[in-house]
Amino acid sequence: MFNKGRVWSGFISRTVDTIVSKLTDSPTVVEIGYGNGSFINSLAVKNPAGRYIGFDPNGSTDEGSNPKLYQEFFLPKRHLDEIRPELIITRHILEHLANPLGFLQELSTITSWIGHTLRVYLEVPCIDQAINTRRTVDFYYEHSSHFTTNSFSRMLECSGAEVEEIGYGYGNEIIYGYICFPMDKDNWKPFVDESICFRNSSKIALDVIGKQLNKIHISKERTAIWGGTGKSAAFMARYHLDSEQFPIVVDSDINKVGTFVPGTGQEIRYRDWLRDHPVDILIIPPQWRAADIIREMSDTGIVVQKILIEFEGRLVDFVNDPHPYKNSY
Repeated sequence: MFNKGRVWSGFISRTVDTIVSKLTDSPTVVEIGYGNGSFINSLAVKNPAGRYIGFDPNGSTDEGSNPKLYQEFFLPKRHLDEIRPELIITRHILEHLANPLGFLQELSTITSWIGHTLRVYLEVPCIDQAINTRRTVDFYYEHSSHFTTNSFSRMLECSGAEVEEIGYGYGNEIIYGYICFPMDKDNWKPFVDESICFRNSSKIALDVIGKQLNKIHISKERTAIWGGTGKSAAFMARYHLDSEQFPIVVDSDINKVGTFVPGTGQEIRYRDWLRDHPVDILIIPPQWRAADIIREMSDTGIVVQKILIEFEGRLVDFVNDPHPYKNSY
């Protein structure tokens, strides 16, 4: 950035004045990628009643309390809730990201989740003239993303934000935007809560089902797992069901017979093997296929004492326990 150039300095000065005019009397402002700290320091000078915080792992060192500069990455899921800024500034950062839209959507999701209204000022190079004049030097290794007026506008529209203003600077070589993520727009909180609930319950299930499987192994009951790839392989990998503890794996696909379960190593046998080598327990990881598999077993004369499927974080008895997969049985 040619910060000492007269034209560029004029653009920066006007940008600072515009941003200050949009702030409240005592704002909290975060700049992501503060560099030498000159921009955020200019804001602090113009409106000293505010609180100014910068994040940049390669930025200059902190020399005072306002602005407060951190040589680290800005982490939305942590810092948005901790700081609750009125405004985030990100100048000439998005073009270095491989997924700038994903970053903005993360801001949108988290602000909705924590119930906070956030405004963002974004500034990136505009390649409209590069395309029109066939310039090639704009496309170099440091920039993972490039923005035309159309792509920049579409990105903001897809981010979940309300677009307040889009404009140009420095001879239209720069495009900027002011956007707002209102806390009551597109409320993502139920979806975030649902995701967290699923994550937490899956961690509990890992322990509960792991203990159930260990109990089955200790009991010495002959146990088979139906399915050697896909969801069944995922089940075996998740619960560490190796070929020593649970060696019997069958499949109704003849083309899989003689191959091995990826990751855990059991040789896959044909389903009819169970007719001549009966087992006490059959585990069917793909619950939604259990009814079809049980009909297939009945048609081919395969009988087991107990059939287990995973439901609500534990292994349940397909025949005797309540679950939604019986309806088509």
